[in-house]
Formats: sequence, structure tokens, C-alpha cells
Amino acid sequence: MQWVADNDSYQQVFILVGFSDRPQLEIILFAFVLVFYILTLLGNSAIIFLSILDARLHTPMYFFLGNLSFLDLCFTTSIVPQLLWNLWGPEKTITYHGCVAQLYIYMVLGSTECVLLAVMSYDRYVAVCRPLHYTVIMHPRLCLQLVTVSWFCGFLNSFVMCPQTMQLSRCGHHMVDHFLCEMPALIAMSCEDTMLVEAFAFALGVALLLVPLSLILISYSMIAATVLRIKSAAGCKKAFNTCSSHLMVVSLFYGTIIYMYLQPANSYSQDQGKFLTLFYTIITPSINPLIYTLRNKDVKGVMRRLLKGMISGVMDAVLDNLTILYYNIIDCVP
Repeated sequence: MQWVADNDSYQQVFILVGFSDRPQLEIILFAFVLVFYILTLLGNSAIIFLSILDARLHTPMYFFLGNLSFLDLCFTTSIVPQLLWNLWGPEKTITYHGCVAQLYIYMVLGSTECVLLAVMSYDRYVAVCRPLHYTVIMHPRLCLQLVTVSWFCGFLNSFVMCPQTMQLSRCGHHMVDHFLCEMPALIAMSCEDTMLVEAFAFALGVALLLVPLSLILISYSMIAATVLRIKSAAGCKKAFNTCSSHLMVVSLFYGTIIYMYLQPANSYSQDQGKFLTLFYTIITPSINPLIYTLRNKDVKGVMRRLLKGMISGVMDAVLDNLTILYYNIIDCVP
């Protein structure tokens, strides 16, 4: 163990155990995580750039989707570089300040995404249930306010729970049985009574998980009731396509998060927790862009137009250069 002073936790170096008990699995996981991280970077960056560059995507839905992609980019980047470093080599350490920073960023972004998904469900409710008033209700100022509230909730949760988690006495324990500094794993390391911290964590978990999820379920219940009243098959299909992508993302994200955080620390299975965390921090952010783009004609249309424009621009440049070359050759011939 690496200490400067026994009672100075600020000098402590934590060891992220991760998957070191399965050394044969680490190289496979390294390749797996790297591929999904690249997909996350490419997919979410593409959505952000498309929603900025094309005026057709300057709508509330794509404003929220761009924010979700930005969250996923930052969320994954706060975890993956350290994880790849630990998986590749024998060094598994992270400094105290690095652990604190990772915990703060991880909790801010994760909590913000919980609330943002509820905001996006409200946007879908207005789009399906009140389509004629959509642009009036979802005006830019309201969209900005809703995103601001999402970020405020994320920062509030992090600034309440992170200090309480990091101030717990660990009696010299420095082995974090996880691949990142995650709150349940850090609480489980403590040698003191953690009932109060767990109660705070549970209360905030209810506020930031179950309340947004309840709002999402209410929104989709009202959407379902509206869809059932639509007579035409085309109208039903359009309403389904409008909401199905978001519903899939909500199911993937909330399913794992609720299982992880709304259970007591003493019943927390570290092995199970590692793979579930791997799923919602690495896999889910990488497939979100696919879920939204594969079922979305607007995004696919914009991508096709941009690709055609790029190909056309390259071809024009090649033809211009060939023409210039041709005339230069003609001029050189006596």
C-alpha cells in the first residue's frame, strides 16, 4: 500500500481491482471496451455535429438528443481511458484526487442523464398528444430551462453524495473492488457504520431514478392512450416511430441503474455490479446513436445529403485538378 501518512487520506493511492482476478479476460475486455469506446466517440460526435450543422434538425427533439450525446461522450470518457490503462498493464492504481474527480464527474453526468431522459419523454408526449401546439409549448427558452434543470439535479446529487462517500473511514483499506471509483464500491470499503450514507443515497436514488422514471411512465401511458385513439395505421406507425427509440434507450439505461443503486450495500454483488456497470457505462452509450439513427428518417436523410455533398465536392476537386494538369501539359508541348 502506498501512503505518505497513515491518517492522511489525501495521500492515499487506491488500487482498482477491476477484473484482475480474471487475467485471461483482461485482454479480451481491453479489445471489447476499445471497440465500443470508438463507436461511442464516432456515433455521438456524429449526432452532435449533424444536429448543429443541418437547419432541419434545429428542433427540440434534436436539441435534447444532442445534449444526451454530449453526456454520453463525457460519461464514457470519464471512465474508459483509466479502464483501458488498467486492463492493458499491471498498474491498477488511481490517486485519491483522481478517484474523487472520477466519482464527481461520473455522478454528475449519470444523474443528469436520468433527468434528461424524463425531459425527452415530455417532449415526445407533447409531440404525439399535442402536435398542433408543439412549437408553441416546446419553445427554445423552455428547452434550455429543462436542460438546465437536468444539469442542476446532476450537480446537486454529486455535491451531496460525493463528500459523504469520500469522508467515510476505510481503516487502511485501499482495494476498490471495481474498475472505477463508484459509490457502492467505495461505501462497501468502509469500516464504520454506513447506514446514514446509505439512507441519503437511497433517498436521492428515489428522487433521481424513480421520480423521473415515474414521469416517463406517465408520459408514455398518455402517449399510448392517444395512439389507441388514432384511426389510421399510418398515424399509429408514425407515433410509434416517434417514441420507440427513446423508450428503448430508457429501458436499457434505467433497468441497470435501478438494479445497481436501489439495493443495500451489504447485498451488493461486486462481480455482478462490475458487468452491469460495464453495460450501462460502455455499451449503452455506444448503441444509443444506432438506436436513434436507424429508426430516424431525418437523421439518415441528413447523413445521406452530407455524404453526397462530400463525395460531390471530392469529385469536383479531382476534376478541377485533372483539368489544370491537362492544360499545363498542353502548354508544355511545343
